[in-house]
Amino acid sequence: MAEAIYVGGLLVATPLLDDPNFRRSVVLILEHDHDGGTLGVVLNRPSDISVTQVLPVWDPLVTGPPVLFEGGPVQTDSALALAAVPSGEEPLGWRRLHAGTDSVARLGTVDLDAPPEILQGEIAQMRIFAGYAGWSAGQLESEIAEGAWYVVDSEVGDTFHADPASLWRQVLRRQRGELAFVATCPDDPTMN
Repeated sequence: MAEAIYVGGLLVATPLLDDPNFRRSVVLILEHDHDGGTLGVVLNRPSDISVTQVLPVWDPLVTGPPVLFEGGPVQTDSALALAAVPSGEEPLGWRRLHAGTDSVARLGTVDLDAPPEILQGEIAQMRIFAGYAGWSAGQLESEIAEGAWYVVDSEVGDTFHADPASLWRQVLRRQRGELAFVATCPDDPTMN
């Protein structure tokens, strides 16, 4: 388990977290400032809304499933896009997450007001999120101390995982020690 919250790291909901917005969620940290708070997106909540219904010009660039993802409970009427670039270049309309980890070195946000044509051929993968998860200064640290979240390192495939429903278990399963056993926790522990 990671020691601290950092851009590019993952928050994995513990089985104790029963808030419906975050139950069994995996959140990628996009911004973190001890004084300003933390912002991230839930990676494993695809919605039933196709990208073509909301942002049709971006549909050809989206990595499957071609739906909006529920990024979190904050500003659900706004969209945020993440994309991976195949090289170290920074194409116009794309801004790198400022993280030093290999897993997100080629990951950044996309300016959805820019014409998609400028990113055609420049990005390898892309997902669009409706809303985001946000915590005020100290709030997330308190939730972690209360046992609501595990902080773990991300891997390259996490952001664009082909089977979002299995991401929570897969991220936990690859952890060392007893944390890996949490992946076997049933959806309803009372049925155990």
